[in-house]
Amino acid sequence: MNLSTKIQLSLMMFLQFFIWGGWFVTLGTFLGNNLGASGAETAMAFSTQSWGAIIAPLFIGLIADRFFNAERILGFLHLVGAVLMYQMSQAGDFATFYPYVFAYMAAYMPTLALVNSVSFFQMKDPAKEFSVIRVFGTIGWIVAGLAISALGWDAKDAIAEGALANTFSMVAIASAILGVFSFTLPKTPPSNTGGKSLSIGDLLGFDALKLLNDRNFLMFFITSVLICIPLAFYYQQANPFLVELGVENATGKMTIGQASEVLFMLLLPVFFKRFGFKKTILVGMLAWAVRYALFAYGNAGELAFMLIAGIALHGICYDFFFVSGQIYTDFKAGEKVKSAAQGLITLATYGVGMLVGFWVAGKISDTYLLADGQHNWEMIWMLPAVFAVAVLLLFMLIFKDEKIELKEE
Repeated sequence: MNLSTKIQLSLMMFLQFFIWGGWFVTLGTFLGNNLGASGAETAMAFSTQSWGAIIAPLFIGLIADRFFNAERILGFLHLVGAVLMYQMSQAGDFATFYPYVFAYMAAYMPTLALVNSVSFFQMKDPAKEFSVIRVFGTIGWIVAGLAISALGWDAKDAIAEGALANTFSMVAIASAILGVFSFTLPKTPPSNTGGKSLSIGDLLGFDALKLLNDRNFLMFFITSVLICIPLAFYYQQANPFLVELGVENATGKMTIGQASEVLFMLLLPVFFKRFGFKKTILVGMLAWAVRYALFAYGNAGELAFMLIAGIALHGICYDFFFVSGQIYTDFKAGEKVKSAAQGLITLATYGVGMLVGFWVAGKISDTYLLADGQHNWEMIWMLPAVFAVAVLLLFMLIFKDEKIELKEE
């Protein structure tokens, strides 16, 4: 791959995740403070990510893989997204906002697969080349969070004045830029040009269901769905929690989690090889419980270090659970159903698990809303922490460890 193509793909990844990080992190804060949304309504908004994850494989399989170049669909979807983002910035109540955010996530989630398709098509050795390109996506997410805090949009006074609406305007501009830029990307023709018939089961990864006959994989599948229920609390509640506690530059501080993600991504192969899959994923599950306990008892004063530590655990929380799970799925599936198996796990976690998790988080948020408009955060965080420990114990007792050899690069 030549330098020009590397720069194009790196910029594509930067904008792709700048767009996601530029509004999704502060969404809960915006909804509660500016649109007066309840916990249940906030859960509905966050659940659009899960619905988007369910819609994405259908869209990619039925359209992107069969009829049009990936870079053209990518450009079209981001241009549509720019319009929807602008409409979200203008919404004055949740009833107006919700249809736009639902439509936006239905358009955005397929682009996550499309940017990967565009990247992989240009690479001779994706195993070695992709990580160098993908890291610019993490950088984009970090820059978005730092920009929000640097501009002061997540300060309490600014939030009260509606400054977080600017995040949607910022992302609308970035979406328009990526939309136009996408049409200049290297051509990526549809992969299924032979007209092969694809069933709904093919698109959703149902070919991999036979893997559930394996007791270990079945346990991994069940606990993956269950652990995503407490996981959803972080994405939905963390930013409103930090803002309510009075943490300055809350969105910027949350980017510590993405920096941690990069670090532990590098450490994961070493840990995985030395301790095996079972211990790795157990550490990932335990990290979620520890993070929530730190949030439950930390504060913006003397115990602020507990909040920072909880954020910094994101690398272990995400990499040791999600990434190690992807490695395990790849190992168990084999060549014939590898893609189907990954699709099935994605549908189970980001789709079903997160969908239930966002709903539960919204219900609990409403339950522990106090009369003065504040929340009982100790209970809100300890409940998913206890649930995460229960899932951990279930996995530890039933899953029998097996040796997995990592492929040598």
